[in-house]
Amino acid sequence: MKYPLIKIDEIPDEGAKVVPFFGREVHVYKANGVPKAVSNTCMHFGGPLECKEGKFVCAWHGAEYDMKDGQRLKAPAPPHSRLMFLSTRVEDGVLNYVWGE
Repeated sequence: MKYPLIKIDEIPDEGAKVVPFFGREVHVYKANGVPKAVSNTCMHFGGPLECKEGKFVCAWHGAEYDMKDGQRLKAPAPPHSRLMFLSTRVEDGVLNYVWGE
């Protein structure tokens, strides 16, 4: 299965862009120039995330996550929490979600 998320040239060099994903949302961004897609869901209580100062921050309770690897930086999310990254591949200038290939 392959599902197009966004054209590579639409991904910001800094910050993130929220795109729809099967009725949910994902943040699409670049980490060290590599495009990534992460679920817009806090591991604490499922709140939405905002991209602030190089981190993802939960709008509900302030949990923070590292944009490079999704690791929790600040509570109230559990200590070993990690954001959910989508499996992706770039083809023909488009970042695609890929599964089962």
